Amino acid sequence: MDFSFTPDQLALRDGLREALKGLDDAPDAALAWSRLSDLGLPVALVPEADGGLGLDELDLVLCVEETGRAALPVPVVETCLVAPHLLTPAALGEPATVVLDGSDLAPWAGLARTALVGDRTAVRRTPALNPVHAVDPYRPLGRPTAPGERLDVDRGALDKGWRAGVLGTAAQLVGLGARAVELAVEHVRERHQFGVPVGSFQAVKHQLADGYRAVELARPLVHAAAWAQATGAPTAERDVSAAKARAGTAAGLAARAALQCHGAMGYTREHPLHRWLTRIWALQAAWGTGAEHREVVARALGLIEEDA
Repeated sequence: MDFSFTPDQLALRDGLREALKGLDDAPDAALAWSRLSDLGLPVALVPEADGGLGLDELDLVLCVEETGRAALPVPVVETCLVAPHLLTPAALGEPATVVLDGSDLAPWAGLARTALVGDRTAVRRTPALNPVHAVDPYRPLGRPTAPGERLDVDRGALDKGWRAGVLGTAAQLVGLGARAVELAVEHVRERHQFGVPVGSFQAVKHQLADGYRAVELARPLVHAAAWAQATGAPTAERDVSAAKARAGTAAGLAARAALQCHGAMGYTREHPLHRWLTRIWALQAAWGTGAEHREVVARALGLIEEDA
């Protein structure tokens, strides 16, 4: 059995990587969204008959990972992966934010044209979001100004939307973690102490190797979860939870290694690393925490008895 990605899936990933060049240095939400739209990604899951690309989550997982690598300041997961399960094709294409964990705190305040807030039993379209403080300034948060209109969405679609959000966040965490390690490697090659590159020190090598290994081991879990979600496999819930738990841990390890290699300047807004660090920390808690997803996996494996 061949588990490799198809030439078309790889070409779409490569095309997006080329389109996103330069956005690492200058995060521009309008430009980022324009380039995603040029490739049709906001309607990629929409059937071709309805004006979309007719793709599935497996086709998109590499692209979503790329948007993590670039730490894009736009709602990729919510718009491209989640909203298609909740809205009609005619309502798709514009930036959207979605929250399905029961919280009234939604990301992308001021950027999203559509805000859907609810849980896995019901969701409402809210008119606007009041901005609140966010750890990641490029992923602004907000609370609804009014309850909004309840949408006619069945439980099956809400479950698929939830899994899509978990999967997409895991894929972005893998991309974010990989790029954080790359930035740290670039830094320790250039910085010198005692007349040699800092990267030549064994302790630095081990830290970065641990971060790299963690991210690389998380990536196959994300790809497997994308297959399960795209094919409707009975293990999809377990698989996306496993991917999110592992990707969150791996990205956190990569972020810690990158920050320790950069030192205090890694925290500063003057250095670009902070964009990857704050996004990792924000996404570790988004769409379910690592502890919550590990519990899902444990229940699926029979390690925790179901509640009576």
